Amino acid sequence: MGLIGLSVILTVYIGSIDSNIEAVWDLPEAVAYFDRLAGFARMLIFDNRGSGISDPVPGNGLPTFETFSDDARFAIDAAGFHEATIIGDVEGGPAAIFFTAANPDLVDGLILSNTFARLQQADDYPIGIPSAALDNLTIWLQANWGTPGYFASSAPSVAGEPEVASRLARYQRMSTTPGVTQAVTKFYRGIDVRWVLPAITAQTLVLVRDGARFHRPEHGRYLAEHVPQATLVELPGADTAPFFIGDTEPALDAIEEFITGTRPRTVSTRMLATVMFTDIIGSTRQAAALGDARWLEMLEAHRTLTRQWIRRYRGKEINTTGDGFVATFDGPTRAVTCAEELVRTMPDLGIEIRAGLHTGEIEEDSNGDIGGLAVHIASRVADAFKEPGVVVSSTVKDLVVGSGLVFEPLGDFELTGIPDRWPLLRLQTTS
Repeated sequence: MGLIGLSVILTVYIGSIDSNIEAVWDLPEAVAYFDRLAGFARMLIFDNRGSGISDPVPGNGLPTFETFSDDARFAIDAAGFHEATIIGDVEGGPAAIFFTAANPDLVDGLILSNTFARLQQADDYPIGIPSAALDNLTIWLQANWGTPGYFASSAPSVAGEPEVASRLARYQRMSTTPGVTQAVTKFYRGIDVRWVLPAITAQTLVLVRDGARFHRPEHGRYLAEHVPQATLVELPGADTAPFFIGDTEPALDAIEEFITGTRPRTVSTRMLATVMFTDIIGSTRQAAALGDARWLEMLEAHRTLTRQWIRRYRGKEINTTGDGFVATFDGPTRAVTCAEELVRTMPDLGIEIRAGLHTGEIEEDSNGDIGGLAVHIASRVADAFKEPGVVVSSTVKDLVVGSGLVFEPLGDFELTGIPDRWPLLRLQTTS
């Protein structure tokens, strides 16, 4: 994918072959990543030749570096800019290196993320992948391309989220064909742009993940040692591809600082939201009765179903709390209805849950964490009632008037750490 963002300086994003500018907007993780980039750059996105909705290269081949450079230059000229910062991510790194060295008049900054100048091991490049290992890797890539198993190495954080892995696999299948994938592995096996590195005159930022298995940090350290004006930043974690998976905020912080010269500050946003806390009833007892393996399987099914309902009702997952969830909604009716569906459908998995909700003003920081009195109240509402069901504060009940939702009063409760007594109500379910 090529991603062009522009503020004062144009930012060109050069990624791997698996991209589709139509389908990428169906991935909430990618949208969040682009939204963050758009905070300091406007964006123009294009698929490279042979990927996504771009025309294929004859014979399932790949564009040469010269062809790619011409395409990228055309896109930049069409946007009307005369300076650019290039971001070369994973397999897009070698092309970014070549483009930067060949266009010193245009490129004033280069960011190389989880990438390499050479992939295969050589006598003078011992950190590369041995030939036999590349043979095995090629076979593995062919067998796993477009399947959830592909991301076991490149994005291990999704290993426990089968729904996310399935969504990524579908996106990968929509990005390019198995034939092009085979050509990609052959192409990158022969790449060696080490000789280009000394010719780079642009300021360069090199980002690596210290736990990466798929795009190992040794390659990035080599780049930082051999590019004249390079700075190396090692980030924690092992997720490298897709670029928008995992904890991307530290990488985006470093990119923003490199491009704008200013380290982003954590900014809190105040907003009105309905906060939902859920909890599995009797989880400790169930875990002991079922055994670890069966309980973990049931817990994963619970998480998958919970996330489906949260997304359906336009909620935002904030985090998980043991065997429960914290989520926010921009409307109390959607929040209550989501909680009702969770309580209704979880028994199909052999699980019963309770949910507590409150509407109020919260603070959300740039990392997506929330705080404020409304969050504490929602948590205490959930704790106040120990049976399956949906319990809400009177604030929520007052705001859903006219929705058809019916509540029964439970009385006034003391909520730990919250002043006064609070009237709570239980949703009368429809089934």
